[in-house]
Amino acid sequence: MEKQQNSGFFKQPKAVWAVAFACVISFMGIGLVDPILPAIAAQLHASPSQVSLLFTSYLLVTGFAMILSGAISSRIGAKQTLISGLILIIIFAALGGFSHSIAQLVGFRGGWGLGNALFISTALAVIVSVATGGSAKAIILYEAALGLGISVGPLAGGELGTISWRAPFFGVSILMAVALLAILILLPAIPKPQKKVSIGAPIRALRYRGLLTLSLAAFLYNFGFFTLLAYSPFVLDLNERGLGYVFFGWGLLLAITSVFTAPAVERALGTVRSLILLFVLFAADLLALAIWTDYMALVISFIVIGGGILGMVNTILTTAVMGAAPVERSVASSAYSSIRFIGGAIAPWLAGVLADHYNAHAPYVAGCIAVLIGMAVLIGGRRHLANIKAGH
Repeated sequence: MEKQQNSGFFKQPKAVWAVAFACVISFMGIGLVDPILPAIAAQLHASPSQVSLLFTSYLLVTGFAMILSGAISSRIGAKQTLISGLILIIIFAALGGFSHSIAQLVGFRGGWGLGNALFISTALAVIVSVATGGSAKAIILYEAALGLGISVGPLAGGELGTISWRAPFFGVSILMAVALLAILILLPAIPKPQKKVSIGAPIRALRYRGLLTLSLAAFLYNFGFFTLLAYSPFVLDLNERGLGYVFFGWGLLLAITSVFTAPAVERALGTVRSLILLFVLFAADLLALAIWTDYMALVISFIVIGGGILGMVNTILTTAVMGAAPVERSVASSAYSSIRFIGGAIAPWLAGVLADHYNAHAPYVAGCIAVLIGMAVLIGGRRHLANIKAGH
């Protein structure tokens, strides 16, 4: 056990890197459409609130499908669940590239979200079970893949978007095919769990107050997260490539802080105090965006700074969830991920509606308020999180 704990962070089996690579490509899908949102709106004659549904359908389907992912994985096995999710992403990403209306594109993004749900929740459990060095290191590796994918996604979307808004969708489909091949070759067969997970297990897991507290806080935090991610391209007067570089910087800082800064902050302050502090900082960042919405240089700066805060929150929240309830990791992950993705699904649509009916500042104000309420949830439920240790 001691040898395992002291093993190097980067000394992982090939199977771990295969799954991590697939995670990078999967998470590219979140930020991939960011730089091309204005182009899609212009070429498909859609309003910002209609285009924001590309995030809403993707995240909403992902959120609800997360509830089923654990039950599916326990019946067909983790590897088959990963493969099924990848195949769905390959198909629906390609279909998105062939879309001729915003309604078609929104529908295909929903199908992409279904594949994403099967893949993401299972990938986290697989990495934790296969990686060396303990669950905390495995989760950091997973969050690093998340951050890298989110950072590379906008960059790839911006560069490919200069060719056509359709090109990023085809690009993800091709890369996911490569990831699928890597999983098929490098990931060994994983035995099915002896006990099948029931469909209602993630919902029942929420009776544990620690998991419920973290899930509700993540719901509200993700509201702010996807307000920043999905709405900001309409504030910035930049072309596809320019938007790609802005959100590349955002995602790169997210990846760096998720791996290197988050563990140190959590060790220094503890799980709950570090989360409360980071929620306050993120709310302040969104408030700054609301105040200085008309100043592009400041907006870009606050977007990138926000990435650094979000990277720390993601890692600390995900690590805490794994020890928040006496249930299987896959069940805890499904319950938590389902609720947080549903929170992220509401934000882009509401941001578009608020911008259409009020002004460009209103979406950021709403995001700030949501994050502050999330902080209040953490404070109110902190006694239920007392047993979660930093770096467990």
